[in-house]
Amino acid sequence: HVQLVESGGGVVQAVGSLRLSCASSGSIFGLMGLGWFRQAPGKQRELVASITNGGEITYADSVKGRFTISRDNTKNTVYLQMNSLKPEDTAVYYCAARPFGDTFEAGYWGQGIQVTVSS
Repeated sequence: HVQLVESGGGVVQAVGSLRLSCASSGSIFGLMGLGWFRQAPGKQRELVASITNGGEITYADSVKGRFTISRDNTKNTVYLQMNSLKPEDTAVYYCAARPFGDTFEAGYWGQGIQVTVSS
């Protein structure tokens, strides 16, 4: 069983920065694809960024150039560096891990962490 715990959220002013971390208890962390999702009130959950076990990265168009996803397999941790934050980035952010061949929906999820960007 894999547990994911997010940290680093909070309240920040627009154009500020935050770094989210997600630590895993699982020993197969290095074999899994990892992602950061977010859900704002009244909106559907969306994929913000993902990184495969081979290091291939994708970003949502809305965060390209501002957010950076990275992983440290020695620490079983995935990060999301968020720069130039905007009020529309306000949401609950979730990290997720998917074993090889599975989707994120079928994988493991953190409990979520609030990010609030004030204007």
